[in-house]
Amino acid sequence: MDLDQYIRFLMALVFVVALIMVVAWVMRRVGMADGTVRGRARQRRLSVVEALPIDAKRRLILVRRDDREHLILLSANGDLLVDSTPAGGFDSALAGAEAAPADAPRPAGSDPR
Repeated sequence: MDLDQYIRFLMALVFVVALIMVVAWVMRRVGMADGTVRGRARQRRLSVVEALPIDAKRRLILVRRDDREHLILLSANGDLLVDSTPAGGFDSALAGAEAAPADAPRPAGSDPR
């Protein structure tokens, strides 16, 4: 092969790679990177509020869905729902606990502490 053919091959390769990068950038800007088109007017119902790695195999994830927050433990052995509370954090949970009467009946077998 001539030097001219090598240069053509290299230029075609650079052109194809640049074209792939431009298409990927446009798809990311439009919102099609994850395979779906983002609706601008649609309100997102699900979000990850916080993630905390515990060790190499376990992680705590705080997920908000609509008006509730769910604390989920992800591990190699399986996933576990640790807690599920109304969204609003500690203050709203504390207010809900204060509103509940202290002498409310407890389920059988629960610890009174």
